[in-house]
Amino acid sequence: MRYFLLLLGFLTLSAHAQKGSYQFAVLKYKGGGDWYSDPTAVPNLVKFCNEELGMHVNEDVAVVEVGSPDLFNYPFVHMTGHGNVVFSASEAENLRTYLEGGGFLHIDDNYGMDPFIRPQLERVFPDQKLVELPFNHPIYNQRFHFPDGLPKIHEHDGKPPQGFGLFHDGRLVLYYTYETDLSDGWEDTEVHGNTEETRRKALKMGANIVQYVFNEASLN
Repeated sequence: MRYFLLLLGFLTLSAHAQKGSYQFAVLKYKGGGDWYSDPTAVPNLVKFCNEELGMHVNEDVAVVEVGSPDLFNYPFVHMTGHGNVVFSASEAENLRTYLEGGGFLHIDDNYGMDPFIRPQLERVFPDQKLVELPFNHPIYNQRFHFPDGLPKIHEHDGKPPQGFGLFHDGRLVLYYTYETDLSDGWEDTEVHGNTEETRRKALKMGANIVQYVFNEASLN
């Protein structure tokens, strides 16, 4: 039933866009990691998408737990943090059902999440491994163009930024951004002291992710 309701809701995304009746959410998870980091990030991304893409997303960003049935109310869910992540068996099943039914999860490693999130994603999709997306993937070529892939927002270990995906029936259902600190760039300027140029690069890439998700939903 949840699968059906989610799919039905996403098939009518275009109509919802006109009414401004859809909302984004931040994912709350267990394990001790700071799921609540970057509190101004998603609200600022929503405002940017509404202004630059002409979208009508509700500016009130929700918080939703991995295992909650409320997860199915949100077409776009964002997850971040620096530390440990733990999904129970029921949470992993709930998240998989959400993603297979038309939902989308963006995960941004806020530095330190990577060794914890990968094993948990294997619980969600035990038959899959994260796949790095090529730079010509449509997610990098929406309203804004990133011919070299993800922008580097913060430097940590001297590694290049990478974007990984998980797919279901050919549809990208999860996008994992690593070594970029993308959502840090969405935050209010004074939080990290990013330049306006850096901040706009981050917001443009975030807007591309959102636009890609909604374009794909309207085609399927």
